[in-house]
Order: sequence, then C-alpha cells, then structure tokens
Amino acid sequence: MAKVVGIGKQAFDSVIENDCFYIDKTSFIKEWWENKDDVTLITRPRRFGKTLNMDMIKCFFSNEYKDRGDLFEGLEIWKDEKYRKLQGAYPVIFLSFAEIKKNNFKDTKNDIISIINEAYKQHSYLIRSNVLTDAEKGIFDKFDNYSKDTDVSKEMSNEIVCRAIKDLSSMLYRHFGKKVIILLDEYDTPMQEAYVNGYWEELVGFTRSLFNSTFKTNPYLERAIMTGITRVSKESIFSDLNNLVVVTTTSNQYETAFGFTEEEVFNALDEQGLSDKKEEVKRWYDGFTFGDKRDIYNPWSIINFLKFKRFKTYWADSSSNGLINSLVKTGSSYIKMMMEMLLKGETIAVPIDEQIVFSELDYSEDAVWSLMLASGYLKVISSDALTGDRTKAVMYKLALTNFEIKLMFENMVLRWFSPAKMETNEFIKALIVGDIESMNEYMNEVVLNTFSSFDTGKKKSDKKVPENFFHGFVLGLMVDQTENYIITSNRESGFGRYDIMLEPIDKNNEKYPGIVIEFKVINQRKENSLEETVAAALKQIEEKNYDAELIKRGVKAENIHHYGFAFKGKEVLIDGR
Repeated sequence: MAKVVGIGKQAFDSVIENDCFYIDKTSFIKEWWENKDDVTLITRPRRFGKTLNMDMIKCFFSNEYKDRGDLFEGLEIWKDEKYRKLQGAYPVIFLSFAEIKKNNFKDTKNDIISIINEAYKQHSYLIRSNVLTDAEKGIFDKFDNYSKDTDVSKEMSNEIVCRAIKDLSSMLYRHFGKKVIILLDEYDTPMQEAYVNGYWEELVGFTRSLFNSTFKTNPYLERAIMTGITRVSKESIFSDLNNLVVVTTTSNQYETAFGFTEEEVFNALDEQGLSDKKEEVKRWYDGFTFGDKRDIYNPWSIINFLKFKRFKTYWADSSSNGLINSLVKTGSSYIKMMMEMLLKGETIAVPIDEQIVFSELDYSEDAVWSLMLASGYLKVISSDALTGDRTKAVMYKLALTNFEIKLMFENMVLRWFSPAKMETNEFIKALIVGDIESMNEYMNEVVLNTFSSFDTGKKKSDKKVPENFFHGFVLGLMVDQTENYIITSNRESGFGRYDIMLEPIDKNNEKYPGIVIEFKVINQRKENSLEETVAAALKQIEEKNYDAELIKRGVKAENIHHYGFAFKGKEVLIDGR
C-alpha cells in the first residue's frame, strides 16, 4: 500500500513515526561522519531537503534521542553495526536562521538572540548540573529575559551574543564529558536580507565574530554542519575559518544526499500508481546537477505531484523569488538578452565564481548567473577553467534547469508588463505598421505606468544605465514576435553594432518589414531636445549602414523600417523613416 505523502514535514521523527512517504537519505550520515571534517558547509537550492536532513542528523546523534534506534530501523544507516553504537551518543546544538528576514540589523540581531535563547532552553536541564558556575546558570535567565523584553531600545553586547554558543558548548562538554555537534540550518538567509535592505556591512562583522567563536575557536566542538543556498564569500564572513570544507552544487560530495535521484523518483511513481507519468515528470522537474551527478529532481515538486497528481510550478511558486526577479528586471540589456536565449531553450556561456559576494551584484553583470546557479534556476551543461587573472572563475555553459523553471521565468516576464499589457500589444502592432504617433502614445503610457525612477537610472550622470534599461525593456516587448521575426541585439552590421534588429522570417511578406532600432539617452551637452536626440539616432542607423545584414539575408531595402528612441528620464520620443 502506498504511503501517505505529507507536505511540509521537516521533523524526521514525525515523518518516521507517522509512517509518511520518505526517501531514505540516511547514507548521508555515514558519508559525512567518515569524511571527518571539522566544519562542513553544504549549499543547495531552497526546499531541497536541507532542513529534514539536518533534523535527521540531530535525531541520529543527539543524546536527547538516546535509545531511539527505532527511528532508523529498516533504513540504510542501521545496516552498519558501528553506526548503531553512535546513535544518541552526542550532545547536539541545533540552530536555524531560516526565518530571520528583517529589514534592519538590530531586529536581525535580536532574532539571532532569540534563536540562541531557544537553544539554551532546549538544554535548560543544565541549570541543575553541579558542573556549572552560578554565573553560567545566570546566562540562561539573561537570554530568556532579553528575548521576552518588549522594549525596542533593549540591547545586548555583541561579545555576549557571539560567545553564547561556545559557552553553551562548554557547559554541555563538562556535563556529558563529550564534545558537541553543532548544526546550523539556512545560515545565509539573514545575509540575503542584509544585502537587499542595505545593512550588509554591519551584519558581516557581527556574523564573522559569531562564526569564529562558534566554529573556529571552540575547543568543545566535535563537528559541525552548516547549510544554505549560497556560498557567501570566505573573505566576508568565513575569513577566520581555515577548518571549513565547502560543498557547493558543483562539488563531488554528498551528490545524492539532497534532492531525489531519477531511480528514487521513478520508484515513488510506481508506488503511488503513477508509472505512466515518468516522462512528463522528468520534463517538468528533472535537470538539477550536483557535482558529476545528473538527473537530480526537485523534491518539493515531486512530493507535491505525488500528493495532488497535477503538474504545476510547485517549487517556483513556493517563494517570491524576489531577489532574482529584481536583478533580472532591473538588469542591463545584456542580462535580458541572455535571459531571452535561455527562454528559447538555448545555452549561455558565462564565468561563474561560486563564492557569492552580494555587493558585486550591484556592478558585476556575471554575478547574477552565479546566484541563479546556486539557487537552482540554472543547470550546468559543461565547464572549462579560465586562464589569466580570473583564477577563481570558471566558464560554464548553462541552461534553464527544467520546464518548471522556464514557466516561472515566462510568468515573471509577463507580470512585469501586466499593468500595461494592452498598451504593449498595441505598441508592437504600431511598430510593425510604422504608426509613429501610436508608438509614441503607447510607449509613453507604458513608461508612465510601469517604470520607476530606479529603473531608469540611479544617477543623473549615469547615462549607460537608463540606455541599457530601455534597450532591455523594449527587447522584452518583442518576445511574442518570435513566430514572425528573428530578433537579435547588439550585433555587428555595416560599420557598427545596432541595438535591436528584427529580421522577418518570411522575407517576401511585406506585412512584416525588417526593423532596425537605435536607442539614445539625451546628451544635454550636445543636444537641446529629444527631437535632436532622436534625429541623431536615425542618422547613426544610416551612417553605420545597419541595413547591410538584413539586405544580405534577403530583405528588400525598401521594406526596412528605421526607428530612433530618445529618452530623458521618463520622457520618450520615437521617430522613424
């Protein structure tokens, strides 16, 4: 009989005790233990079983679960007699930063204090231990009273907070006579929030001190595991941790410990009476690659499909994807072009540095691909080491992970333009027929309803930012025309590089002319009006002979339209000939 599929269960003992559907990942325990690494950081995309695996580790090693070998009977780890003796043998401290999503440093620090307080409360039996001093027993009350205090001006020194887990480790070591296993789940959630909300530097300094005390200078530490989505740069928060082993999505360790293998998925489909759905499930949810292991499936979507038996974007819909959405939406035309290639099913070749430096996302166009790879939106097709100065980066050929991710991005793009969907449709019609008046009317309506001042340039002096943004925006409007046009951008033709070119697929159908577009943001040192700017754009198309490529491919010269787009802030002027 097929087991009941429970959604959202992250407590290992609850899954086993309720006999819910479970794919055995207990071999991860043996692999990790036999590697004998002091501190291990494992990065995997969200909802890939990180929390359940960490809870499984806790249930296996924690002396709170002593004599609970029944939880592991029949599972892979229980076949090894040596590991049966390790079950319930260590004090364990379990922490999770998954819910720390505040918009300022003080609230984030207070959330970390509350999590530390929960760890102390979990081990409150130590207050009765005769190996603790009165001062150490007082630490329990100090954290508890602080966490209960509703005074917004309350404060606890960084030194006390950063030493807290090390101090608790010392108490547990003296009480049990055994060193401590420390588990920290979703360590990087606060880091992402700090980047988005502008308190990155403050949190980095605090986190570096906390991690140094907990994982580096802690003589009572047996071993530790941290999990997260991204590998935050070692220089930022891990600079003191020379005992840290980092396992990313490209590492050849723990490849099948997180996510489901194809064999595991197909066996589950057989068990649930869904054997005929294997190929469609593969198209939707396969595609993740960890190390050299391909065909890893997204567990959140698989579990939901097994329960509800419908194909949906379960994983993509389980988060707002806010950071990725923002980086792509406000990114340059280069980023939008690459996304267009990915959405067409093509691959992109980009340098990847797996040490995510969040501050680089502001100025490095390639940093977004590193984040998207770590987050699971892209998969590795192949890789080649780069030579030269960029010793950290590797050139990767990447593609969208699977059909679910493709739908997610298509829906994301549609949402960007939904406030003015009718206007954008009309704009494309006007573009093709050469209705300049309507193009101006519709484009100005779209700009007014859709753009923010952030979109059109952070600094008045930063000319390239708005030009790139408008380029990417207009390029995005063209995606519905791929049945009628081959759309290219920033390619060589004649004596220069055009901005956007639409090459009609049917060269003999005069309803679909060739189109060349040039963008210009007003240069107030040279031009007095948008009229002068748009005239300069049209002149550039002719002088650089951008028509050459279209004519070479069979488009008649008389059936090519030129458009100049001139911008000043949110003002737009379009002209053509």
